[in-house]
Amino acid sequence: MQTAKGVPDMISTRIGSLSLLAGAMLLASAGAFANVEPTAPQPAKPATVAKELQQAKTYTVSSAPTDALNLAAPKLPDLSGFTAEAAAAKIVRSKPGKISVRRMMQEDALKDFIGGDNKMAEWVVRQHGIPQAIFVDDGYMNLKDLAQKLPKQYFSETSPGVYLSKLPIVVGRKGILEIDGQTQELRLSQEAGSFLVNDGQLFVRDTKITGWREKENGPATFRSPKEFRPFLLAWGGTETYIVNSKMASFGYANSKSYGVSISQYTPNMAKVLKRPEPTGWIVGSEFSDMWYGFYCYETRDFVVKGNTYKDNIVYGIDPHDRSHGLIIAENTVHGTKKKHGIIISREVNDSFIFNNKSFDNHLSGLVIDRNSVNNIIAYNEIYKNHTDGITLYESADNLLWGNKVISNKRHGIRIRNSVNIRLYENVAMANGLTGVYGHIKDLSDTDRDIKLDPFDAQVSLIVVGGELAANGSGPLSIDSPLSVELYRVSMLAPTKSSGISFNGILGERQDEILDLLVRQQKAVLIDPVERQTEMQD
Repeated sequence: MQTAKGVPDMISTRIGSLSLLAGAMLLASAGAFANVEPTAPQPAKPATVAKELQQAKTYTVSSAPTDALNLAAPKLPDLSGFTAEAAAAKIVRSKPGKISVRRMMQEDALKDFIGGDNKMAEWVVRQHGIPQAIFVDDGYMNLKDLAQKLPKQYFSETSPGVYLSKLPIVVGRKGILEIDGQTQELRLSQEAGSFLVNDGQLFVRDTKITGWREKENGPATFRSPKEFRPFLLAWGGTETYIVNSKMASFGYANSKSYGVSISQYTPNMAKVLKRPEPTGWIVGSEFSDMWYGFYCYETRDFVVKGNTYKDNIVYGIDPHDRSHGLIIAENTVHGTKKKHGIIISREVNDSFIFNNKSFDNHLSGLVIDRNSVNNIIAYNEIYKNHTDGITLYESADNLLWGNKVISNKRHGIRIRNSVNIRLYENVAMANGLTGVYGHIKDLSDTDRDIKLDPFDAQVSLIVVGGELAANGSGPLSIDSPLSVELYRVSMLAPTKSSGISFNGILGERQDEILDLLVRQQKAVLIDPVERQTEMQD
């Protein structure tokens, strides 16, 4: 197996050597022995219906040609150009910008926060009058310049290099704002309703930005979802670069106010403004105590590289709705308190997620969700998460290559209602339930909007290479698949009938499957006898 440039030592460890580790784990755990004892075949479960798809009643088990299964390791993007120096080189300082304080009304960049539903009341109360904001327009400005040009009641230097903003700061469409090492810390006042909106170009370099609770003279640490906390938002047509910086205590449960958000304008405004999808880089930075560490919406080619996301509330990294061409690489995500470490959701396509570490998150380490397709998920280390390691929900045509999914409390890799999922050279070891679990589920009685997020209750997998070892409920289990192909998969105690387990009728074919896969070293194709057109009403 080839490894990508710069892959950590753990990733580059030869997969074959992991069988020794699996053995050691088994010896250390008496409970693990129970999982490898032969079990009686499970009786076939009654057929269930999920989105009109019936379970197949009988399957064929046959050897399959291997040529099509021999894929080359995926070509991953070169990360060498995404550096602090490259970000700095993008700053154009030739034209001095203008600064002003003006009312928040009638400003495109602020309509989401002061428009209908009496939203403006939030800032009327906090500012004790008609809401105002600081605007940087028509050229370049460094943050330290703001303190010299603005009244102290709006923006002040509280100690050398430490600035407190009591108004929202807006980088205008032709504005360029740089917050660099000359700023030791920018504090955005929670009480005064401060936040940061980029509608032009924003560069955050070698500094710190904190949501600030003045009453306590400390960070605006999370207390409740609805309590306002400062945030950063970049709109359509913008470029945002955050490099070697720390951000903390941002965001709450209000649209576009989640933490650090990169978002196209809302559909109605986008039609009018006609601005391109936003883009930028976040490199080598740290995000903590954020409602969402990173969120994006209809964003293109954004790079999230080499950052730490720790102890955030709902998600660490959350690319959303029709974002595409993303690179999420070499990040460490841990301690997420409510949900997942990394999740991409709703048509986040054609993206690369590789060389990340995601651990100790409340739910899954990594989730691919809601029709997110054509993504490469490679060489990630996903471990000790409190539910699954890697979860795919209703997302077809994804490639998982060379991931290490270890010691998660539920399944290692779980695939629901997703077809053409290719699992190559992955290691799923010591997970609480199954190494790889594929299943269908009827979601029609849930709160899911089927029109917005359609799906078919079907699952199909190709599993090639890798190792499935010491998982609590066995290496592999698949509910009612359209098809399964297995080749060169190393499994713990594979000659025993429990070495590979399927729900329902496939359990009766285990010996046949293992004979082809293990003894004859062939690829195995498991297919329903019924034509798929006959399985659908």
